[in-house]
Amino acid sequence: MTLIAIILATLAAGIGSVWLAALLMRLGLGGRSDSVGPQHLLSLAAGALLATAFMHLLPEAFESQAGAHDLFATLLIGVVFFFLLDKAELWHHGHEHSHAAPEPAPHGHAEHEHGHGHHHHDHGAPRTGGWAVLTGDSVHCFGDGILIASAFMADIRLGMIAAVSVLAHEVPHHMGDLVVLRQTSPNRRMALVKVSLAGAVTALGGIVGYYLVGQLQDLLPYFLAVASSSFIYVALADLIPQLQKRLSARETVAQIAWLIAGMVIVTLVSGAAHAH
Repeated sequence: MTLIAIILATLAAGIGSVWLAALLMRLGLGGRSDSVGPQHLLSLAAGALLATAFMHLLPEAFESQAGAHDLFATLLIGVVFFFLLDKAELWHHGHEHSHAAPEPAPHGHAEHEHGHGHHHHDHGAPRTGGWAVLTGDSVHCFGDGILIASAFMADIRLGMIAAVSVLAHEVPHHMGDLVVLRQTSPNRRMALVKVSLAGAVTALGGIVGYYLVGQLQDLLPYFLAVASSSFIYVALADLIPQLQKRLSARETVAQIAWLIAGMVIVTLVSGAAHAH
């Protein structure tokens, strides 16, 4: 039953986020300009990720028999690992960033940062750029699936919260992916299919995570700590920096409101799942 829940949740987070991103773009919220829509989504995702990490995943990890020192060390190592992963990705795609404009793209992960360069390229952008985006996206989605499975193995409620958080933070990323693929291919429907297939890799990661964590139950608190480090790093290093810009008082209030909304959504999902 847990495996079925993991598969459904990972498919909803992986593919659902792609379709939601496509819908928002169709409604005009994913244009090339730094429009209000993507900024609100970034705030929402940041709030959801921080609330999930600090209010749910970490408390669940610390309720186990694992020592606080070891869990904090795991959290620290996880944050440093994701930082190094970012640096490696930026180094690999540095030639593309040299052509990118300084304003932020509507997506936050380093795996998607190489798409930022293509986002500002001329229409003659190389077609290989789309496959680079899909490769990085697939690897990231696989990791998301493992994180969701780890949360489900600890508690169904945590799994649902993690899935909602992943869905929220993947929407702006997939908006960026679709922009890149539509530049490298004139077929918009095929671009949606390709990004959806990359999102479906989340389910594969969930299945692998289910069997991996199932055989290593004693390591579950550490899996949760790693999941927390991923969420914290994404929120603080990738999403929130894109929100740190001079805005009017009204836009600033809206940004904060959407950040709080992300936290509230996580709390509501948690309460509903706990009641169920």
